[in-house]
Amino acid sequence: MLTSLIHKLEHWLFSHRAVVLGSLAILTAVMAYFALQLRMDAGYEKQIPIGHEYVQTFQQYRADLFGANRLTVVVKAKHGKIWTKEGLAILYKVTQATTYLPNIDRLGVQSLWTPNSYVNEITEEGFRSQPVIPGTVTPDSLTAEDIAHIQSAASEGGFIGSLVSRDESAAMITAEIGETDNEGKKIDYIKYNHLIEEKLRAPFENADYEVQIIGFAKQIGDIADGAQAVLVFCAIALLLTGLAVYWYSHSIRFTLLPIACSLTSLVWQFGTLRLLGYGLDPLGVLVPFLVFAIGVSHGVQQINFITRELAEGKSSFDAARHSFTGLLIPGTLALVTAFVSFVTLLLIPIPMIRELAITASLGVAYKIITNLVMLPVAASCINFPHSYAQKAMKKREQRARWLLPLTKVAKPRNALMVLLVTFGLLGVSIWQSHDRVVGTLQPGAPELRPEARFNRDAVAISSSFDVGLDWLSVVIQSPPESCESPAVGTYGDKLEYALKGVPGIVSISSFPGNLRTYNEGYNEGNPKMNAVPIDSGNYAGLSTEIGRVRGYLNKDCSMTAVHLYLADHKATTINRVIAEVKAFRAAHVEPGITIRLAAGNAGVLAAINDEVEKSELPMMLYVYATIALLVFIVYRDLRAVIACCLPLTVGTFIGYWFMKAFDIGLTVATLPVMVLAVGIGVDYAFYIYNRLQAHLAAGETIAKAIEHSITEVGMATIFTAITLAIGVATWSFSELKFQADMGKLLAFMFIVNLVMAMTALPAIAVFLEWAFPRKSKVRVSAVFSH
Repeated sequence: MLTSLIHKLEHWLFSHRAVVLGSLAILTAVMAYFALQLRMDAGYEKQIPIGHEYVQTFQQYRADLFGANRLTVVVKAKHGKIWTKEGLAILYKVTQATTYLPNIDRLGVQSLWTPNSYVNEITEEGFRSQPVIPGTVTPDSLTAEDIAHIQSAASEGGFIGSLVSRDESAAMITAEIGETDNEGKKIDYIKYNHLIEEKLRAPFENADYEVQIIGFAKQIGDIADGAQAVLVFCAIALLLTGLAVYWYSHSIRFTLLPIACSLTSLVWQFGTLRLLGYGLDPLGVLVPFLVFAIGVSHGVQQINFITRELAEGKSSFDAARHSFTGLLIPGTLALVTAFVSFVTLLLIPIPMIRELAITASLGVAYKIITNLVMLPVAASCINFPHSYAQKAMKKREQRARWLLPLTKVAKPRNALMVLLVTFGLLGVSIWQSHDRVVGTLQPGAPELRPEARFNRDAVAISSSFDVGLDWLSVVIQSPPESCESPAVGTYGDKLEYALKGVPGIVSISSFPGNLRTYNEGYNEGNPKMNAVPIDSGNYAGLSTEIGRVRGYLNKDCSMTAVHLYLADHKATTINRVIAEVKAFRAAHVEPGITIRLAAGNAGVLAAINDEVEKSELPMMLYVYATIALLVFIVYRDLRAVIACCLPLTVGTFIGYWFMKAFDIGLTVATLPVMVLAVGIGVDYAFYIYNRLQAHLAAGETIAKAIEHSITEVGMATIFTAITLAIGVATWSFSELKFQADMGKLLAFMFIVNLVMAMTALPAIAVFLEWAFPRKSKVRVSAVFSH
C-alpha cells in the first residue's frame, strides 16, 4: 500500500513539475518578505525555567529581594586611588547616567553618591544614620576636606570591599533592570547594550579612568554582537561546501542545486518564525545554520543517487524520479528523527530552549519538502550530456576502489574484532563521561572568550571587591506576622553560621547578620550584644529598622533572606552551596519555618542547570525510542533497530567524553548540539542500511550486500561528513566561545558518527545475520529502492 502511494505521488509530482516548482517559488518569495523582518530577540525572563521550585521562590519574593537582572558599573582609576575630585566627579556622572537609563529601577541604584548608602554611627543616643556623601556636597564643590570625610565615611560604613574596591582605586554602582518598561514594552537587549556603551563607557573612559561594566544586559548584548559574525562563518562554510560539492559532482548545476534547496528551507524557516512572532535568540542563532547543514547532507545523497543513475545510462528525468522514490523512505526517516529530536527539547521548561526547539523543528520539517521533493523535481528539469554520464561512471568506479578495504568488515572474523572494539569504546566512553558537569565550567560569561572585554571586566571586579558578583538568595519562610518571632532570626543565624566555611562562598549578607549588627549598635557598641535578640519587642523594633533596606525581609516578616555571594557561577560552585543548604534544611527542622531555594542570579542558574540535567535522559530516551520505532515500522526487523541505534549510542557517549575532556559543560547552548548530532548521525546509518536491505532483497549474501552498499553510498556519506565537519570547524575561530565550542563538538560528532556508521553498523549487521539467520527473504516492498 505504501509503495503504491509513493509511486502515485511520484507520478503526480513529476507530471506537474511546472506547477510544483512555481508554487514553491511563490511560497519562497512570500516567506522571504517576512524573513527579512526577523530580528535578534534576547530576554532574561526567557532563560528562567517555568514552574521550577527555585523559580517559584524567585517569582514569589522578587519584589522584596535583590533583582537577578542586575547591572554593575565600576569606575576605576588607572593611577592612584579613587579619592580625587576628578575621580569622584566621574563616579557622580556615571551614577547619574546609570540612574536615567531606560528600564532602571531608580530607587534601587546604589553608589557612594546615592542616599541609600549611609553610615550608621553609634552615639550616646544610639544609632545615627547619615549618607556617605551629604546632600549638600556636589562634584563641583568638592574640597580636600570633603574628600577626606567621604573616604572616612566609606571606611566606617563598611563599604570598602563592597562599593569601594579593597585597594580603593575603584568604586561601584549597582542597578536593577526591568524586563519591560512602564508601557509594558519588552526591552531590546541588543539596542540596550549599545546604549550602555554610548551613555556609560564612551563619555567617561579616558587615559586616567576605566569604566568596567557587567550584568546580563551587557553579557547578552555582547553575545548578540558577536553572533552577528555568525553570518561570516556560515558564508565560509557555504563556500567550502560549494567547492566540495563541485569537486564531488564536477557540475555547477549539481553544486548549486542542494545549496539552493537548503537555503530555500532556511528562508521558509525565518519567514515562519516572523509570522509566529518569534525572533532569533543570540544563544540559538547557530541552530538554523546547523539545520542548513542537515539539508546539504541530504542534498548530497540525492546528487549521489542521481549521478549513479546517470552513470548507468538513465536520462535526467528517470534518474531524478528514481532518486525520489529511492531516497524518500530513508530521507524521511532521517528527517523525522531529527524533527522528533528537536521537538523533545520542548520537554525542558525554559522558554528560550522551547523557542529554539520550534525554530529547529520548523527547519527540519521544511527539509522534507525542499530536499526530498523540490531537489529531485528541479533536477529532472536539467539535461546532462552522455559524456557527463561517462565521466560520472568512471569517477564512481575510482571512488569505489578507495572504499574496498572498508568492505572487508563483512568477513565474520573482522566483524567480530570491530564489534569488540565498538563495545570497548562504549564502555570506556560511558566511564569517562559519567561525571560530566551540567552547567558552565568557567567563570565570567562562558559564551564569551576569556579575553573578551566583558570577561576581563568580570575578573577585574571580582578580584577587587569582596562582594561576589554572583549571589544565591536563600529564603527563610515563616508564618505571617512573624516580626515578633525571634526564633526565625535565630534559625537564620544558625544557617549563616553553618555556611560560612563552605568553599566558594565569598561573603554572606543576611537578615540575622543585620540583626546582630543593629543590636550591637543600639547597645553602645558592646560586642557581647552582637547576637540575635531574644526579646520579642527588641526583635520587632530592629526588624522595622532593617526593613527600610530592600532585600532582607518583607512587610510582615514572613520572609527573611540570607544572601550568599559566590566566587563564581560555575556549576560545581553552585551545586556545592545548594547541597550544603539542603543538608542544613534536612538536619534542622523547625515547626512553621521553611527554607526555600533559591533566588539571585545563581539561583536562576541553578534552576536552569537542574532542568537541563533532569530533562536530558528522558529526552534522549524519547529520541532513541522514536528512532527504534520508525526503523522497526519501515524495515520490520529488530536487526535494523540494533544496527542503526547501537553505533549511534556509542557516538553519543564518545561525544559526552569529548565534552568532559575539553571542559564543555552541558548547557542550553550545547544540549541542542548533542540532539543535532543524534539527528545527523542516524542519517548516515539510514542511507547505508537502506542500500543494504535493497541488496539483501535482491538475493545477495550479506558480504556482497555490504560491499555494494558501502561502494554505492559510502563515498557520499564520507564526503558529506568531512565537508560538514570542515565547514563547522571554521567556527572554532569565532569571537564567541560557545560558537567555537559548538563548532568543535559538531565537527567531532560528524566524524565519530561517520566512523560508527561505516564500521560498527556493517559489523553488527554481519554478526546478527550469523547469529540469527533469516527465516525468509527480505521483502523488496520494505525498502522502496531502485
